[in-house]
Amino acid sequence: MADLKQFAEQLVNLTVKEVNELATILKDEYGIEPAAAAVVVSGGGEGAAAAEQTEFTVVLKEAGASKLAVVKAVKELTGLGLKEAKDMVDGAPTNVKEGVSKDEAEGLKKALEEAGAVVELK
Repeated sequence: MADLKQFAEQLVNLTVKEVNELATILKDEYGIEPAAAAVVVSGGGEGAAAAEQTEFTVVLKEAGASKLAVVKAVKELTGLGLKEAKDMVDGAPTNVKEGVSKDEAEGLKKALEEAGAVVELK
């Protein structure tokens, strides 16, 4: 059991470069796709920067008290028609936009919150 604990300690202390090399070896030699590699790295100091999120999803949690203003904002921000924007707001929680940059996501969030909506970035 001590060997497994030591092995776990070695994994946790890997650098970003070493984790990438390990991922390549697991994929090429063993056919294993190590999707959790970023999770292991994020525990280390170097890994925090490497695991920084670059794409965001803007989620409309609820329309709030000013539903009409939120429908108008969704229509303007997404380019949807009035009916589609209303359906999106009525269907909350729903994704307004996916795979957008941090700046764009924060801008969308601010505009929707100013209209009265409750918004979350994922």
